[in-house]
Amino acid sequence: MVIQSNSNPPLYDHLGHLLSLSHPLETTTCNADGGGGGLEQECQLPLIDLSGLNSPDEKEKLACAAAICRASSEWGFFQVINHGISPELLKKMTKEQQLLFETSFETKTTCGLLDNSYRWGNPTAITPKQFSWCEAFHIPLTKISEESCYGDFTSLRIVMTEYAAAMSKLSRLLATILTENLSQKRGEINEICDESSCFLRLNHYPACPLSPEIFGLVPHTDSDFLTILHQDEVGGLQLMKDSRWVAVNPIQDALIVNIGDLFQAWSNDTYKSVEHKVMANGMMERYSIAYFLCPSYDTLIGSCREPSVYRKFTFGEFRKQVQEDVKKTGHKVGLPRFLQTE
Repeated sequence: MVIQSNSNPPLYDHLGHLLSLSHPLETTTCNADGGGGGLEQECQLPLIDLSGLNSPDEKEKLACAAAICRASSEWGFFQVINHGISPELLKKMTKEQQLLFETSFETKTTCGLLDNSYRWGNPTAITPKQFSWCEAFHIPLTKISEESCYGDFTSLRIVMTEYAAAMSKLSRLLATILTENLSQKRGEINEICDESSCFLRLNHYPACPLSPEIFGLVPHTDSDFLTILHQDEVGGLQLMKDSRWVAVNPIQDALIVNIGDLFQAWSNDTYKSVEHKVMANGMMERYSIAYFLCPSYDTLIGSCREPSVYRKFTFGEFRKQVQEDVKKTGHKVGLPRFLQTE
């Protein structure tokens, strides 16, 4: 396939228009009090070797599971190695992803690729702080194996089907460990989560010529149970830790796992859904792939213990409220909307 020179979306035009309507661009990184300021430090996320889960030594198994639960409580993020997904599959998926994004912008927007799920920037942004310098495909797992979604990208379908199956298996393993840590009911997560609502997001962050303070992806928390991220070596991911933004250094072939809002609500705030963002890079483009473990839209999310911090809500209700808040205010409010009133 011939690589098009006009593959990137018109991010510059859209952001430039927002800048022309606003005051000079304010610094978008945050210091401890949430105001303007540079990045304070880099961080070493908890690094967990999942081979311990397959150890014949029961103590080693329990220690590995405990490390997963501890990181989910203290950080809301952790990295895993020896996770069972081969480096070859990760490399093949990245290669196919690059070929997909290197096709022309017109093709990506008009030919119905991947369930017509292509999006870029933020069409509802009214200020530079609401704009994401990225493009992405959001693919429901229900569409992963459908030939009609892929057009000429036949090899992408083969690799993505294998990749999605591997990520689904790993996400359910981790979610099972986390639920069984707080609940005696085995297999509960497999009853709650539904592949019809799970999806992959293929991300591409073009090099940004404007400013090092431009968001690749605006600060947010994830609205799922948990997310598994495979990123390249460029970096750019930052998370909020102890009221400061810290950068996450990529580790080759490691996967990043983070807790989503639903797990925080279900765990009654034991596990933390942490705000995170991606900063654009002035010199290099960045690729990442995220797998989102979600329940069905009518699944009722309640607490695993009482008294509950949050009132019960369905996943569909939560998603609707998030979309309404973003439309009205420009940012996600999330779990605070569902706190108990008494």
